[in-house]
Amino acid sequence: MSLDLDFSEKNIFIDLEFEQKEEVLAFLTEELTKQGYVQAAFKEAVLEREKVYPTGLPSLGAKIAIPHANHDLVNKTTVAMAVLNKPVTFFSMEDVETPLDIEIVILLAISEPHGQIEMLQRVVSIIQDEKLTRQIVDSKSKTDILEMLKPYFYEPQKQ
Repeated sequence: MSLDLDFSEKNIFIDLEFEQKEEVLAFLTEELTKQGYVQAAFKEAVLEREKVYPTGLPSLGAKIAIPHANHDLVNKTTVAMAVLNKPVTFFSMEDVETPLDIEIVILLAISEPHGQIEMLQRVVSIIQDEKLTRQIVDSKSKTDILEMLKPYFYEPQKQ
């Protein structure tokens, strides 16, 4: 399966500062709503899902959260990325009691019912690359970040 993903610089946000995860999630979902990728209800669905099923992932490099919501609220598949100047606390997907200082938030908006699994596999490949996650956090260029991520989002993944 191959996702019809629309990912570009307009969905990469760098040098952001927020105090709480809800602010990051609201910002990203509102951006995707303005651009027509998701329906207005997507924001609340992402916020509610995060309360029950946290999306923070520990890693050796920058810690990443991968919030998402059901496909039925998505008009067109995309990914929005927030690179934070200072970490924001999310909770771990692996242990919902464990707080994680998240530096990168990758919001998944997947329109295909089974597309989230494929996209999660691609994002896990990013998370497992400690050097890449540090380069993303250190980068001051949306263009550079997009170029770093293209192999993960647009080229066939090795199984």
